[in-house]
This record gives sequence, C-alpha cells and structure tokens, in this order.
Amino acid sequence: FDPHNPTSRSIPERFVHFTMAEEGDVENVPKAAAAEEAGEEGEANEILTALKEVLKKSLVHDGLVKGLRECAKALDKRTAVMCVLADNCEKEEYKRLIEALCHQHKINLIKVPNNKKLGEWVGLCKIDRDGAARKVVACSCVCIKTYGEESDALQTLLDYFKKQAQ
Repeated sequence: FDPHNPTSRSIPERFVHFTMAEEGDVENVPKAAAAEEAGEEGEANEILTALKEVLKKSLVHDGLVKGLRECAKALDKRTAVMCVLADNCEKEEYKRLIEALCHQHKINLIKVPNNKKLGEWVGLCKIDRDGAARKVVACSCVCIKTYGEESDALQTLLDYFKKQAQ
C-alpha cells in the first residue's frame, strides 16, 4: 500500500493483523433491509428515517467520519459509538473489515441498502434550488463519534439495538 499512489487500493498493512470475519462469524448484525424482507416494512422505514435524522444531527455537530480509512481508525481507537455500512458495497473485504472491527470492539453496526442514499444522508452531495440532491457521491461506511443531541430518533435507534441484542 502506497498512500501517495492513488491507484494503490489494497488494505494497509497495519489493518491486516485484524482477523477478518467469515460469512458466519459475525452474528446479530442489525440489518434494516432484513426487516423489510421479513414483511416488517413499517419498522424498517421507521429505523431508516430515525437513522437519517441521527446522521443529520451528528453531521451538524461534527460527529461523523466517512470512508474506510477514517472509519477504521475511529473503530480501532474505539471513538465511534455507531457504524453504518452500505449493503451494496462492491468489495467484500471492505465489508468484512468493518464488520470485524465492530464485532471485536462491540460497536453497534447497522446496514443500509444503498451507498448513494447513505452519501446523500451524510452530506456528500450538492443541493439544488428546489432542495433536491444532485451529484451524490456514494459512501459505503460512516461512523458516528458523537450523536450531537438527544432526540426521539436517537432513542428509536438505541431501542432497536437493544432489541437486536436480545
């Protein structure tokens, strides 16, 4: 890995010492999309709406880190309180690394179905005059370091994680 070479895309050596999660190793990963498949569309939509609000509040209070490198550092230092991972990420190693770090440090992980939507929710886009998002940049991973302020949406997410842990 060469940090000065933009074409170098392998995982840095300092992250290789982590045991990568295999398919069945990581258990109880809350997945908002799974609730939708099970016919619980109302609950899945409520969780995604709450997640969107929590991400916006965290963004306003400068509590978000975006991208693999920043998220891996935040997860490794245990400064992240929650992690959001996109399901449609192209690289399986990327997903396994984030899942393994969250599992190892017992940090809440939630999966969202689309990385473009996640990018829009964390502000990686331009907003036009009508308020619609344009030029959205895909984001596969986001970590929340600080929630910002207490809200009903935050309480909904925390209740969801407690329910998933049982």
